[in-house]
Amino acid sequence: MIAYVKGVLAVVGQDSIIIDKGGIGININVPVSIISTLPSIGSEVKVFTYTYVREDAIALYGFMTMDDLDVFKLLINVNGVGTKTALGILSAITPNELRLAVISADYKTITKAPGIGKKSAERIVLELRDKVKMVIEDDSYIAVDSGDVAKSDSVNIALEALVSLGFSYGEAAKAVKQVDNYEEMDD
Repeated sequence: MIAYVKGVLAVVGQDSIIIDKGGIGININVPVSIISTLPSIGSEVKVFTYTYVREDAIALYGFMTMDDLDVFKLLINVNGVGTKTALGILSAITPNELRLAVISADYKTITKAPGIGKKSAERIVLELRDKVKMVIEDDSYIAVDSGDVAKSDSVNIALEALVSLGFSYGEAAKAVKQVDNYEEMDD
């Protein structure tokens, strides 16, 4: 298993990159969404990878963060979701958008990904709901569009209050996210 590849970015394609590592070009499939975040060609880059082995192929799938890689691994464990479909999902929506969509059963967001219909979105929500909720609670962040935002005490209090009033964790997270400037909430 190759955990990550660190080398010189040699080629950037539509959905893959080639990293030159000691004179060997390593082809890595990546979500389309990270292409714009890559450094310029010739710069050093570190990509966390998932090694996929079949009897007729070996492929690397790469991500800029371990979090993205972890979400990819969760997705490929869903029945009917392969590596290409998981890559397509992460190309269309961020891992945090996916988490929020899963915990709030927002099928519409998940169907933004190519090749994902309502039934596939329902399966993803059903199979990932408990796993994603644990990630959000254990890693102490909520899913937001702008990336991982550490919860302040007041955001924690707001979430706990809404959950104690009978809202699901997903509904509470969605409600807190909709509050203007929730990142600036203070005690």
